[in-house]
Amino acid sequence: MSDSETLLEQKYQEAFDEEFTLLERRRAADAALTVADLEGTLKTLYVVQGNNWDGRSALLDTAISAQIAAYEVFIDRWKKEIVSASIEKKPI
Repeated sequence: MSDSETLLEQKYQEAFDEEFTLLERRRAADAALTVADLEGTLKTLYVVQGNNWDGRSALLDTAISAQIAAYEVFIDRWKKEIVSASIEKKPI
């Protein structure tokens, strides 16, 4: 693996971890935050990722991909929590 690939992998992991931590903090601090809110932001990130008409660096592309992945994982986990909580509330 080349140094540039290693750097990109490190950048990806850093960006993912930072974004995921921010999402956790945001959810804890904002009781009004919903999965739909985050899905809206995720849609915007998809647009940003696709709007690369002027070309961006591999480093910035990696950071955007990591942000998207963090949102996808966070949203998926939150949805699973919701499903799990609703199952627990149902009488047997």
